[in-house]
Amino acid sequence: MNKNERPSFLKGKGAAVGIVICFVAVIALVGAYTFSNYQKDIDEQMAKAEEQAEKLTEDMNTEDSTEETTTDDIILPESDNGAAGDTESGLQSQPAEENEKTEDSQSDTSGGSNGTDNSTASAAGDTSGVWFSEDSTLAWPASGAVIMNYSMDQTVFFQTLEQYKYNPAMIISGEVGETIGASAAGIATNIEDTAQTGTTVTLDMGNGYSAVYGQLSDVSVAVGDYVGAGEALGTLSEPTKYYSVEGPNLYFEVLKDGEPVDPMNFME
Repeated sequence: MNKNERPSFLKGKGAAVGIVICFVAVIALVGAYTFSNYQKDIDEQMAKAEEQAEKLTEDMNTEDSTEETTTDDIILPESDNGAAGDTESGLQSQPAEENEKTEDSQSDTSGGSNGTDNSTASAAGDTSGVWFSEDSTLAWPASGAVIMNYSMDQTVFFQTLEQYKYNPAMIISGEVGETIGASAAGIATNIEDTAQTGTTVTLDMGNGYSAVYGQLSDVSVAVGDYVGAGEALGTLSEPTKYYSVEGPNLYFEVLKDGEPVDPMNFME
């Protein structure tokens, strides 16, 4: 055997070692490459994060700068404080003066209005000069006869309407144009036009009693007027369509505390 020749197993062992060394070298190279790429990704991500942080900081600084600028614009310089104070004082004092004037005006207007209302209410509601009771009497307000009696306990026949109804008033016939006088003294509290009774005048006779005169024309009194017994209220008009068959008539109703009562109980 040649001394320079190595045993075959040694050759095989050396080849295996070489393979292992190559494998380790390859793994090392792959690991180094992978780590290099990983480190590069980390660096890139860190750079992006720093950029975003810087951008966010810049945005916040910009917003703060904008807010400060807006605030500075609102606040007046010290050199103008005197003029600004005078202006603000003027602006504040002017509305105050105007408010005082407005309040005074409203007070005057309110006082005037209340005065008018009180005057009207006094004229229309003051019944100290009139008095009516269950023992008082009423003068006949129209020239004709009664063509339909008061009836609230049973219905009566209305010829024009061709139906039976309750009748809260007394229907007295008359002539168109004749003067209708007040049956008793009173204060005119209401004058209105209705479809059923035409122009209608209400007199407050005192003590909760009122008299209602319907089917009038040429009314000669106004709300708030005192009307003495027998004084003219107006003239008798043509009948409304609700009483066309009955002919010209006076609708005469008496109320006690707002409820109709039989006028015949008070007639002379």
